[in-house]
Amino acid sequence: MNMVPDASVFTAITGNDKILANGHPVSQWRTELRHIPNFRNALSITSIYVQTIGIIWAALSLHNPITYVIAFLLMGRAHAQLLALMHESVHRLLFRNRRLNDFAGRWLLGYMSFVNTDGYRYVHMAHHREEFGPNEPDIPLYANYPITRASFWRKMRRDGFGSTGFRMLRGQFMSIFKPDPQQLNTQRKIFAVHGVICLLSIIFVNPWVYVMLWLVPYITVWRVMNRLRSIAEHGGLRADSDRRITTHSVKQHLFSSFFFVPFNLGWHIAHHIDSGIPFRSLPRYHRQLRASGFVSDAYEYDSYLAIWRALRSRPEVIAGVK
Repeated sequence: MNMVPDASVFTAITGNDKILANGHPVSQWRTELRHIPNFRNALSITSIYVQTIGIIWAALSLHNPITYVIAFLLMGRAHAQLLALMHESVHRLLFRNRRLNDFAGRWLLGYMSFVNTDGYRYVHMAHHREEFGPNEPDIPLYANYPITRASFWRKMRRDGFGSTGFRMLRGQFMSIFKPDPQQLNTQRKIFAVHGVICLLSIIFVNPWVYVMLWLVPYITVWRVMNRLRSIAEHGGLRADSDRRITTHSVKQHLFSSFFFVPFNLGWHIAHHIDSGIPFRSLPRYHRQLRASGFVSDAYEYDSYLAIWRALRSRPEVIAGVK
């Protein structure tokens, strides 16, 4: 039992003036799609910081339980935003200047969410070279799907109550004391950034702002979001030269785009067919994939709720649970 689509859902295509038979864009159109808008991307980074500060200010000003809960959840979204653009920088699609791209990816995006951007680039490129291949770094996250409802909710509880996030953050902190000089240097930078943020929180507000409205959402809300997004991208699939067998496609809706997969992160089949296309061009690319027949309603899930239901559809008896 797996999540690989039946061969009958794949429409044979001959390509058109923009899409080749394998789903790749034709060379001339790809050049158009590859445009990187430096100024707009700088505004996007700025917007994350402005939104984050505004949410914290609103929560403290209104000072009631409902606004604190909303702010807590939105801080998970802030981490998702930072890491979506960090992912863009890893593909060197955030800024045309490589030094600026890498600086922003590290210091303004990745480090803010405890991510070693350069280390992530190394493993993420292995993921793109061959999904489910021998060097695939993320298989433990999305292997063996579909799973039972009980197993699914156990994972959600571990993530939602901070068990997964705390364990990973503790391991990351302990790596500071390991002899690997490159790892040591980068992790020190990451924790130095958070030391500065915590200090600013203490000086200008109080230490609980950093802890409860940045650190704890990272190890709880963000962890849930990260697992749900990852399994929706590749859960239960397998290695193949056809990206429709390695990568799910899910229709994008306003709420999911706002909260869950910001900056076009949800257009994942397009991203995996050609990982050199910047995020702003992915919806346009996806529309052409549908127009060509490469992506169809029979292949694409109607929503994230639909794919999550499918991902937890293994019957309990088959899994040996009575």
